[in-house]
Amino acid sequence: MVTLLLTMGRKNLIQVRQKGIILAFYKVARKQGLENASIAKVADAMQVNPSLIMHYFKTKQDLIHGLIEYILERYRLIYTPINEIADPQERLEQIIENLFSRKWDKLFDDGVFYSCFSLIFRDKKIKKHYKELHDNLRHMLTETLTACQEAGHLEIEDIEKTADLIFVFVEGVYYYLSMVSNKEDYNIKMTYYRKTVLTMLSLSVPA
Repeated sequence: MVTLLLTMGRKNLIQVRQKGIILAFYKVARKQGLENASIAKVADAMQVNPSLIMHYFKTKQDLIHGLIEYILERYRLIYTPINEIADPQERLEQIIENLFSRKWDKLFDDGVFYSCFSLIFRDKKIKKHYKELHDNLRHMLTETLTACQEAGHLEIEDIEKTADLIFVFVEGVYYYLSMVSNKEDYNIKMTYYRKTVLTMLSLSVPA
């Protein structure tokens, strides 16, 4: 039992230290760009010897993989409270509200996100991570749409295709809005896109 507790304690300590390094790497990448971030710069930001970073992450590529996992975990967190909502229509409306809100922007820096995302074209492991995240989110939306339909709130011919269409729409929205600098224009467009999805599902559209 003592050995097990010591092992678990060491594992938790390693995870805490790794997360601290990943957060420092993220801050460097956000400030200087992912391509300019390095183990040396992370060590400098943390005021530690680079060898300490390399004890946990042998290469910058290992750090990037850790950062990707951190990004995806942050995106999953936005949905955790939603899964606890019992009423399917309320849950669906909250999902849509979250999809078309500034919560995404607060989760992670767009520049770092898209720099990491571009790596899916060169790194199969990163591509797999991103696909698993998006597949999980689509599955969650599909389940909620199904529950709404069974409760008589919706009439959808193909639920899976509808869930996929919503996410394709969302991804296009954020790609486009990342180029919109005016905050008022951004909010107007985001509200319009959210209402468009609600209308498509024949749900009540807020004023």
